[in-house]
Amino acid sequence: MDKTKIKTTSPQKSPRLASSVSRKNHIAPDPIVVTDDLKHDAPDATTNANEEVIQGEHTQENTTEEEFPNDIDVSIEKLSEEVDTFLSSIKDQKSENATEIPIGIKRFTEHVEQQIEKYVPGDDVSSENDSVSLLESICRVSKLTAALGEFHSNSTCVTLINRTSTILQRAMSLLENEFRSLLEDKRIASGDSELKPKQAFFNDKDRCVLPNSDVIEENNSDNSTNFPGYSPDIVLKLREIATTMISSGYETECCQVYTVTRRNTFEESLSSLGFEKISIDDVQKMQWEPLEGAITTWIKVIKRCTGVLFSGEKKLSEDVFPNNLMISGTLFSNLMRGVIIQLLNFIEAVAMTKRSAEKLFKYLDMYESLRELIPALDGLVQDESWEELKSEMLSARCRLGESIVGIFCELENSIKSDIGKTPVPGGAVHPLTRYTMNYVKYACEYKETLEHVFQEHQKIDQSDASSGPETDINNQMVATPSPFSVQLMKVMDLLDSNLETKSKLYKDLSLSYIFKMNNGRYIMQKIKGSLEIHDLMGDTWCRKRSSDLRQYHKNYQRETWGKVLGCLRDEGLQVNGKVLKPVLKERFKSFNAMFDEIHKAQSSWIVSDEQLQSELRVSISAVVIPAYRSFLGRFRQYLDSGRQSEKYIKFGPEDIETYIDELFDGNPASSIVRRRT
Repeated sequence: MDKTKIKTTSPQKSPRLASSVSRKNHIAPDPIVVTDDLKHDAPDATTNANEEVIQGEHTQENTTEEEFPNDIDVSIEKLSEEVDTFLSSIKDQKSENATEIPIGIKRFTEHVEQQIEKYVPGDDVSSENDSVSLLESICRVSKLTAALGEFHSNSTCVTLINRTSTILQRAMSLLENEFRSLLEDKRIASGDSELKPKQAFFNDKDRCVLPNSDVIEENNSDNSTNFPGYSPDIVLKLREIATTMISSGYETECCQVYTVTRRNTFEESLSSLGFEKISIDDVQKMQWEPLEGAITTWIKVIKRCTGVLFSGEKKLSEDVFPNNLMISGTLFSNLMRGVIIQLLNFIEAVAMTKRSAEKLFKYLDMYESLRELIPALDGLVQDESWEELKSEMLSARCRLGESIVGIFCELENSIKSDIGKTPVPGGAVHPLTRYTMNYVKYACEYKETLEHVFQEHQKIDQSDASSGPETDINNQMVATPSPFSVQLMKVMDLLDSNLETKSKLYKDLSLSYIFKMNNGRYIMQKIKGSLEIHDLMGDTWCRKRSSDLRQYHKNYQRETWGKVLGCLRDEGLQVNGKVLKPVLKERFKSFNAMFDEIHKAQSSWIVSDEQLQSELRVSISAVVIPAYRSFLGRFRQYLDSGRQSEKYIKFGPEDIETYIDELFDGNPASSIVRRRT
């Protein structure tokens, strides 16, 4: 016979219960009671003066009536105390020692079964006048099952274990449903204080106290965000259920419910931001406008995840599983990984689309968002899986960076392919110049990011790469240009070369200089207006371009006004101190014709930069008006007054100034009519 003896007796500490279970037909003062569901596995025993064996022929109904008469009035509190006393008494016993099981144990299990049977999701199932919650009872059933497991070699004990295990399974199913319900309840997640969550098996005045269970205060919540949005009271209930399920051996079920529910809720949060799962094929088929919108949403989601979603989710998992940090860490890590993989898949799809210049800035926004996300998550996750996920994020960022480099370098092809043979009317700023400089200006607003991207992904040819610091014209050491700076200079050189070619399309050499001045000034104004471009191009490059502009101006002055000023020279007008009137008349006629022609042509030319326009007019006036006034003052007297004078002297100095101020307005003018003499 097995050494372990399981005796079901009335405990000595409960005289009321002991007396109430005496039977009329038995005279033994302290009977050994084996209930109907235990007796068939009970070991053989002999009857003596102090013990009576109840054979297994009794029916369940008779056993129940005899063992638990109707006049027994034992509260769940009393039964719970008996369970606690029993658990305490066998805590240090060896499994081979006989253990007496109080009859109140069965009464307690029956009471728990009734509570479970009564439970309807959403209802308050607390019994009248009961201060012991169902959750507390389930905790005791779990502990009871574990304690009786020490006596598994005894068949009677095994039967009782089977019973408590069945109750525990049903209880865990109930807890699992309640756990899911609390997590899914939209009223709870909305933070609406007027909508009270159901109190299924919690009694606020007597909670099931769990180890290291910190009370969550209302004022501890972060008022800056409503995510995940559960009230502290609900978080505490989730914590109690999770702790109970895990301590009862139902960790897998608990974690599965939590994972599925929180994943669905998190995806709903992303969906509310407009984020949708888009396949790689669908992304490839999208036109740029809808794809641009999808990228904008993706960036918003990334920033939201970086800001509150992930931190809120991590805090929730830690609050629900405070005594199981490994579990909470794993649950959060798995959820985060699932979301991040979705976001990375979108990057992969975007990076595979056809490259075009307009995509650069959205790609840079994506790159920056992803770059900010990585260090933000570094502080949230520390497990081994993080390194793997981090590696995937870095790989996705690398592919996006390669696309960015490729798109920016496509600017070279855009400039090279612009080979139009039609000159821009009036020598105005060429559309290619405007496009390129605006593109470069906006791109350089991402200077730090582009520097980083090119540093990591651009492969500089050996011919372009410098082996060390360079020296300037004064033999001063200067920093080696960065890869992005080298690329930008290459773009600017290509633009200059293209504009030089386009300037040759003008038949009028003076107009070609106006074209160069217009485009050169536009480029310099963009560079002056952008500290980033100026830093990248450097002072030396900027000084060289400013010098080129001054030279274009001088060339224009010489080409346009040199011949005009030649008419106002003294050479050839006098012979032996005598003014030759025919030559003088021809000089005035030539001057009038040249000035008329210049005014007619160059008033239609365009100089849109007001400063450059003013500089040109002032410089022209500074050389033409004084020379004309002097010439007129010295030689006007040699012409006959009256009609002859009017015939050859069409302009006064003030007229010249007025007509010069009409140049470069883009308004074609007819031949000049005489305004005053």
